[in-house]
Amino acid sequence: MHIVAFSMTPLFPNRVMGGAQKQLYAVVMHLAERGHRVTLLCTRRPPDLTEPFYWHENAQIVPIFRFKQPYPEPYATPIFNIANAIQDLSEYLATADVFYSHDGGFIFPYVMQHIPTVVSLRSLIFSETLQSAFLFQGDALILISHYQRDTILQTVGRFFPDLTARTPVIYNGLNFDQFRPTDYSTILHKFPTLDPTRHTIALFPHRPEAAKGIFETIELARRLVYEQGMAHLRVLVPRWIESALSPEDRAYYDGLLATIAQNGVSENFIFHEWLSQAEMPAYYSMGGVTLAIGRYVETFGNVPYESLACGTPAIVARVGPARELLPDALLDKVDAGDVAAAVGIAARILSARERTSVATLDYLQARFSLTEMTSAYADVILNAAKRPPMPYHPAPLTDASRLAIPAWVTMPNGKRLYHDLTEQITDAPDLLLLHRRLMAGESITLGEAGAQARAWIADGWIVT
Repeated sequence: MHIVAFSMTPLFPNRVMGGAQKQLYAVVMHLAERGHRVTLLCTRRPPDLTEPFYWHENAQIVPIFRFKQPYPEPYATPIFNIANAIQDLSEYLATADVFYSHDGGFIFPYVMQHIPTVVSLRSLIFSETLQSAFLFQGDALILISHYQRDTILQTVGRFFPDLTARTPVIYNGLNFDQFRPTDYSTILHKFPTLDPTRHTIALFPHRPEAAKGIFETIELARRLVYEQGMAHLRVLVPRWIESALSPEDRAYYDGLLATIAQNGVSENFIFHEWLSQAEMPAYYSMGGVTLAIGRYVETFGNVPYESLACGTPAIVARVGPARELLPDALLDKVDAGDVAAAVGIAARILSARERTSVATLDYLQARFSLTEMTSAYADVILNAAKRPPMPYHPAPLTDASRLAIPAWVTMPNGKRLYHDLTEQITDAPDLLLLHRRLMAGESITLGEAGAQARAWIADGWIVT
């Protein structure tokens, strides 16, 4: 088959810029190795990404689109660039058997209305991904966690009941031949001030953004150094590749460094170049703990699980699918924003030099197989059949509307509610009581819930 695929983000011959691109590479390579021809169209980025290249003899990458970079808001571009993107994709689809859109982003359903179309969504944050969800008229919408699926069905699915039958869940897979305990001596030259024999190492393998938890990590480092006596702590943080290109990013980094200095931990932070995927197992193996304690709502989030596979324990915030993917007994979790709890866990892990338990490794390998993931994607893509458009069914709110707990709202300690998508916390008694009743299995209508219920729906604390 000839598969035309789409990526809103730029792609490169020899580096991967995030988890979504990593999964895309694995899927494309699997299809190509099975003998299918893949033409993968992506956004160009002059001067280094303008010419086609190959990941495999059957997988050509064509940087053709002129969407705005860096992401997000790619449609903040001259209108003729959008028209040309529609024209270019239409011409490529003329010879395709199926269209695969990775992470949505291409928001014009009429362009692919004639061809079997599979979309996978990797985000619940970026506006283009959300528009892709609400405008979806394809034949399969791959979602990568049950949390993400529940969120989509409680929002988009309110208006398109047929969506339930088109939303398979395929967990991200890890390559356990690659992600395993690894000799890190080969990458030590990248960290000239680091001495693993003297330093206690914490890893922050994310873009250093507020949502990813960089400021919680700074506070954690301060407490470990000044309250736990870990003067030799070193926190490793990658610089995002755009920092060399964007004045705004440069200003952000300058402010970040100032915050680190104000907390007295400048010596404890090491910013380093972005590492290749081949180097990541050694990087994880070098760490004593990996931190994923931000409020960012992942749809899966590879980092903590890759780290665990390499033997390094992780600490994650109970936000989004982190609540779902591993049981609490197998992974250290903290409530969003609870730096004090993260400090205690990190001190325990680092002092005892803990490594990933056998039980955790067994669980990971049983549930997050890369081979099973790529096979599942291939089955959906290769067997996609054109379905009729989904009819739109508006769902007016009435007193008889049944209420439900949103996937994005939890009751972390039984005394308050946390809202993943707005980062709000409430202990409003009436709302807490309503949640407790719903959690107990009561069937409650909008009319029965009281006068505040419509406001709670508007704020995303309950859904119908």
